[in-house]
Amino acid sequence: MSEALTIAASLYNDPRYFSKSEIRIRNNKIRRKNIVRRQFISLMVAISALIFIIVFNLTSFNSDAQSDTYVPEYKYYRSINIHPGDNLWTIAASMYSADHYDDINDYIEEVCNINNLSDASDLIAGETLVIPYYSTEFK
Repeated sequence: MSEALTIAASLYNDPRYFSKSEIRIRNNKIRRKNIVRRQFISLMVAISALIFIIVFNLTSFNSDAQSDTYVPEYKYYRSINIHPGDNLWTIAASMYSADHYDDINDYIEEVCNINNLSDASDLIAGETLVIPYYSTEFK
């Protein structure tokens, strides 16, 4: 390519020398590109919102509804007299409910807290002890 053709080609690529139709075509191309970009962003936002709503509904509508066969148990307290030879372990073994306590030590700890006992072996014959128990009967 000659030097004159190189100069002419460089002038042709200069935006100052574009014709009106070339400018219009270029502006339309830029406008279409922006429209496609906005549509893509709008579509992504809509899809993201839809996914969020679906995930929210699936996680929040897990119901803690009880079955028809559910029978509630109520917590009550009873006072018992301590007899000679009684200890907290034997009393706890007879009243302990595995459904409501992790283990028998939790039950004994609750009995000690209710009765302000510092140690489970602080029982004296003739005293009264308040112990919790569970029943399905509403009193």
